Amino acid sequence: MSGAEGSVRSVRAYVRSRGRTPRGLLDRYASGFGLMMLIAVLGRPLSTVLTGLAGPVDPARMSAGAALVALALAGFLFAARAAGPVLLSPADASWLLLSPLNRRRLLARTGRVLIMVAVVAGAALGLGMLAVLGAPDRLVWRLLGALVLGVSAAVGGMALAVLGQASPSWQFWLTVAIVALLVLAVVAVSGQARTVLAIAASAPLSTVATAASAAAVVSALLVRRAWASLDRIPTRTLLASSTRAGHVANAAMGLDPGALTWIAEDNHWRARTLRSRRWPSLPAPLALAWQDWRRLARRPGRLAAMSGAAALPVVLAQAGAGPVASGAVVLAGALAVAAASVSGARRDRDNPALSRIIGVGARPALAARALLPTLLSGAWATLALGGLSASASLALDGLGPWAGVGSAGLSVSASVGAAGLSAFAGSWWLFGPLVAPALAAGALRMARRGPVDHSMPVIDTPGGAIPTGPLLWAATGADLAVLGCLPAIAALLSPSGALGGFLAAQGVFGVLTLVAYVWRR
Repeated sequence: MSGAEGSVRSVRAYVRSRGRTPRGLLDRYASGFGLMMLIAVLGRPLSTVLTGLAGPVDPARMSAGAALVALALAGFLFAARAAGPVLLSPADASWLLLSPLNRRRLLARTGRVLIMVAVVAGAALGLGMLAVLGAPDRLVWRLLGALVLGVSAAVGGMALAVLGQASPSWQFWLTVAIVALLVLAVVAVSGQARTVLAIAASAPLSTVATAASAAAVVSALLVRRAWASLDRIPTRTLLASSTRAGHVANAAMGLDPGALTWIAEDNHWRARTLRSRRWPSLPAPLALAWQDWRRLARRPGRLAAMSGAAALPVVLAQAGAGPVASGAVVLAGALAVAAASVSGARRDRDNPALSRIIGVGARPALAARALLPTLLSGAWATLALGGLSASASLALDGLGPWAGVGSAGLSVSASVGAAGLSAFAGSWWLFGPLVAPALAAGALRMARRGPVDHSMPVIDTPGGAIPTGPLLWAATGADLAVLGCLPAIAALLSPSGALGGFLAAQGVFGVLTLVAYVWRR
């Protein structure tokens, strides 16, 4: 054992001896028993899922499924980059990181945890890949190849994120990989990759083995390079990621999900120098709400992500989601977009004294702050519903990118439209601006809710205990949005194709919901 490794182990052993009681045989038995119970519980559902993967896959859903897999991998890489990914506990970051201990040995434990996380995520990614391509023969071998490919992609992506934390040049390549995955998702959902996906689905086992071996070799090389770069990660970067992880852990331990948004917001603006500009001449309530517009304009990446996410309902509908599920995704996504622009209302609620000093009444201020979430949610919902309507029209005409060639392609297109797209044929995009006021009211209610009340009772159910405090906290805001969007929800559940009455009712419900909420405040 080298001197550096021995020093790190000695320090950690000393810290453990002064900390909590070491784990005994009973603790290990409890951990092993819990793991065996988890395997027993998940064994049958997992085997059922794996058995259902045998056989070919509907080619109409292959493109959308490939797009979802690419989006999942891109989201994993983005989350790894946002998390650090290399970090330490607050105590280690304060005392051991700045010590003369070997940096690579000090971070070795974090590296092993990252590999385990990447392996689990890669296994899920491999199962998703096999579900997209199917297994026409030799299910076990194709499952093994898909798992190797998925784990290699996730582990290699995690290693690339570690390299990006150590070097700006690797950070550039990580960004290129994320953008390439997003472009691949767009190409897949547009139907341009149908031939490639068909070839990959019917590829012989020798080709699958070669691709899996090549991916494993590339992943191993990236992991080796990332391990060598652990001692080159800047201290300020490690301290920043460790501090951010400590805040997230404190919020998780306190079961306060609302604190996570403040953490993300403060971490984004803390290290940025903003240019001062003259405030426009606006009435007092609109001048107060102008900060929300300026904050949004200073984050063009968030606006681009919101715009790109409007295609998600179309992808899910092409993958086989029903009209109710697609409509629920539209409403949930529009509510999330509205909630991303109400930080000003949240600060008004947390600091009412500052609001009183400004001299703007609560109702006019809340009404002014409702303009931005109404505009954003309406635009997003209109774009998403318009995409669903356009996709439905293309599918019914046999011109959709997922349609095949000839009569078989037309039948596949018709089945896909009947499953998740044909229900949106018509003027569904008109619901976008009509549901916007109700969604804005729900977002404002979410922004003004207090922390989770953990003193509320716990409900005992056959499925386990349910704490009512977090449940009511999560429902606050969403309940008002659902209430204001009842006509739109009824239109989704109605077998009739007439939308005129539902559109008129939604226009009235949406406006009344927002007006009633602002007036009550």
